[in-house]
Amino acid sequence: MNILVTGGAGYIGSHTSVSLLEAGHNIIIADNFSNSKPEAIENIKKITKRDLIFYEIDVTNEKSVDEIFSKHKIDGVIHFAGFKAVGESVSKPLEYYYNNLVSTIVLSKACLKYKVNKFVFSSSATVYGDNKVPFLEDMELLPTTNPYGETKAISERILTDTAKANPDFAVSILRYFNPVGAHHSGLIGESPRGIPNNLMPYITKVAKGELEKLRVFGNDYPTIDGTGVRDYIHVMDLAEGHVAAIEKLDKGVHIYNLGTGRGTSVLQLVEAFEKVNGIKIPYEIVQRRPGDIAECYADASKAKKELGWTAKRNIEDMVRDAWRFEKGV
Repeated sequence: MNILVTGGAGYIGSHTSVSLLEAGHNIIIADNFSNSKPEAIENIKKITKRDLIFYEIDVTNEKSVDEIFSKHKIDGVIHFAGFKAVGESVSKPLEYYYNNLVSTIVLSKACLKYKVNKFVFSSSATVYGDNKVPFLEDMELLPTTNPYGETKAISERILTDTAKANPDFAVSILRYFNPVGAHHSGLIGESPRGIPNNLMPYITKVAKGELEKLRVFGNDYPTIDGTGVRDYIHVMDLAEGHVAAIEKLDKGVHIYNLGTGRGTSVLQLVEAFEKVNGIKIPYEIVQRRPGDIAECYADASKAKKELGWTAKRNIEDMVRDAWRFEKGV
């Protein structure tokens, strides 16, 4: 297939691009480098020894998106391009609502216009709000605790309603949990601009000496050690989940959790990093972050049953690959 990957230079987008190329598909990447770097494009080619088409555009721009669809025969879209920092979304709600919703609408319109009937959407476990764990795909979505989560829930509704009104338009909504790690080559990984919002790049920056210590947001949650528990999934497992989703995509709307089904606390992840990589990570406990919940992990059995997909890599693989990437940068 010829697949348009929006946000394909970003963390999850770049790893999925590698998996798509290695699975024999052709890709067109659209990215404006708002939270990624141009080197990612060259490194995707280097890893796969394959070429790709690249457009530096903002996918909220209807004219730019239309130009791509008019020039290329596209079979499917995987939409990653979105702002994704929970804390930042609380302080900058308008930027998040505009960017994340308009991009989904613009791409959906282009798909209908050019009869592109496969759409895979990068959603998030945040849409479950403070539901009872493990999260199941058919749970009623609770009001999420931050604007980022709301943009994902609203985008899901936009795509679901579009598919209902257009029976040929097939949508796969992938709700994923906490991607960590990097490609084993060390050439691509999580490389956010500024101070990281996600735990793993924060840990690797501390390990590298670029940041003095890790800030742990709260240790008074009702969890194993008081710190937040999340379902960490290796980014390459996640990437392979996207390939399975677009290859198996048939009519209708399909929703899948992509996670391991196991929860790991912040301090357990720090301990695993220290043990595997032989590096001490100093940390301090600070107050809770607005919008955070105590526990978040998946029931991923539906993806296994319908897509034949399951997460294969463990926490040790995640912390090893994340550090390999950071050292190589």
